Amino acid sequence: MNATSTGARKPFGRLLLTGAAGNLGRQLRGALANWADVVRVSDIAALDDAAPHEETRVVDLADRPAVMDLVDGVDAIVHLGGISVDAPFDDLVDANITGTYNLYEAARKHGVKRVVFASSNHAIGFHPVTEVLDADAPLRPDSLYGVTKCFGESLSRYYFDRFGIETVCLRIGSSFEVPKNPRMLVTYLSYRDFIELVRCSLLTNRVGHAIVYGASDNPVKWWDNTKAGFLGFRPQDSSEQFAGLFPVTAPTADYDDPTQRYQGGGFVVGEPLERNAK
Repeated sequence: MNATSTGARKPFGRLLLTGAAGNLGRQLRGALANWADVVRVSDIAALDDAAPHEETRVVDLADRPAVMDLVDGVDAIVHLGGISVDAPFDDLVDANITGTYNLYEAARKHGVKRVVFASSNHAIGFHPVTEVLDADAPLRPDSLYGVTKCFGESLSRYYFDRFGIETVCLRIGSSFEVPKNPRMLVTYLSYRDFIELVRCSLLTNRVGHAIVYGASDNPVKWWDNTKAGFLGFRPQDSSEQFAGLFPVTAPTADYDDPTQRYQGGGFVVGEPLERNAK
């Protein structure tokens, strides 16, 4: 398809959005038009029809030559692509490890200097719920999925230190229209706050390599974004409006239940999955 420019002066000529067919990709797609003349959207899954300002590409991020072509000509990347739940290790490697490496290597070769990387709270999910974590908290993944997000954060650190590619790693909580369980009252990130977080991550000057937690202004907080305050992210929403959806629980966690003891919730008790398991 042919993308058309609005003619208005915007921060970017062309932005790339991976994972555009996913939940958050669909929410973000329209907003990116505010910051770029052309938005190139990609996914391994089928995409909705392109808007006039969009270019669409169906790409497997594990396909290095295809990713090299995908990144050609873009000014910055919002990387939401990959598997967003625990999955068989081989699948995670293809999507979340090989795919992320391919994207950063393509960014290096094409001179892209800003990436917004969708990490996850599951990179630190084995910290107890009694701790409040900041950007310097040790990585404690709660699943193989979380391990792949730790890899992405470390890879992005390497590409900044070695090649100067700036990255904001978004440790996204739970971004849905409505929280699905009591844990999500703590990890809830509204779609509006998610879009604002991406905007701050793209438009802030000189981010270096930054870690920021993706959560709205919820009554209970496990994460402290003070060290990412330079991004200017100020969440506008809160999970407080959804508190009545779930029974009132005791304020002290049930320490006999790992899903209550650790921030990762149900992820901490999952077994590694096998591809084609019977």
